[in-house]
This record gives sequence, structure tokens and C-alpha cells, in this order.
Amino acid sequence: MLEAQSEVTDDASGRHARDAARFTALVESAAPGDWARPSPVAEWTALDVVKHLIEWSRGFLQGAGVDLVALDVEADPASAWRRHVADIQAVVDHPDGRVLSNPHTGDKPVDEAIDQVYTPDVWMHSWDLAKALGREPDLGQERCRAALAAIEPMERILRDSGQFGAAVPVADDADPQDKLAAFIGRDPAWKPER
Repeated sequence: MLEAQSEVTDDASGRHARDAARFTALVESAAPGDWARPSPVAEWTALDVVKHLIEWSRGFLQGAGVDLVALDVEADPASAWRRHVADIQAVVDHPDGRVLSNPHTGDKPVDEAIDQVYTPDVWMHSWDLAKALGREPDLGQERCRAALAAIEPMERILRDSGQFGAAVPVADDADPQDKLAAFIGRDPAWKPER
């Protein structure tokens, strides 16, 4: 996996490569019957998690004049995801001066927009996909602590936007990953019903 390779850089390109590789490993570990499994996101299946990441980001990039072909995620989720990762990585690696205009994020260089908006979404949704597949996610406790500290001050804005559900209560001594999951409206103890 890319995340284990020392040559992955700590810039927009490297961060996307690392988080996409982690998500790709989950996607590739899924058996055909796993795609219908429920996810921690209400009314979403494991397949819906993958579809969400592919579909919203491809639309988002149109704000930078990047027009990526639609992918048939339902026909072959793993192939669609691999193609999607390659497409996004190509944009991050070669931004070519493109600026993404979006009413929610303003105008930003396209690689910066991907790094600030899309890559963290891949990272966070790896929690959902892991849980849907019956695995225990590991987002990294320090990264979870930093992410929670960054988004807590924006709680009202995020909740009003509909991006996050109501916070789930957790113990004061819960670990940072559980606190982050709970903050964004996920039950850290959630398990798929089979």
C-alpha cells in the first residue's frame, strides 16, 4: 500500500495518495455480497459510501473546469474506485494553475481545494466503510485529535449545513477517534446487523 512507502510526501499529492490507498485497501477487501451491507450512515450501504465519494467530488471538480467521466459504481465498485483515485491523483499531481470556484469554499487552487475538502472526506469515510465491512477502523488517534480540535469551533455551522448529524454522547475518557466519530454523528460502537 502507498501509505507504507516512505516516498509518500506530506503535501496535497502525498496526503491524497495515502488516504486513497487506505480506502482502496478497504474497497478491494470487500466481497461482492458486502456492498449491500448497511453502513453507520443512516440509510446508506457500503456501496453508498463509495458512490458518495466518487459522485460528489467529480461534480465538485467541475468548478475548476475538470470534467471527469461518470463512473458506473454499481457495476464494479472496486474498478470504479481505482479509476476515480487515479483521476483525482492526476488532478492533484498536475493542477496546471486551475482554480476551483465554489460558493461554499470560495476560489482556491484545485489541488488545495482537494486537499482541504475532498481528501479529509476520504479519510473520514474510511471509518464508515470499515465499520460497514465489519472491520475496526484506525484513523490515527493524533490525527483524530487534531481534526476534532479544528472542527469543534465550527460546530454550529457544520450542523446547520446538514453535513453532520447530531453528536452522539461518549464518555469523557473516550479515545480521540471515538470522540471524532461521535462528534460527526456516528455511534463509535455501531456494528452492522447481519
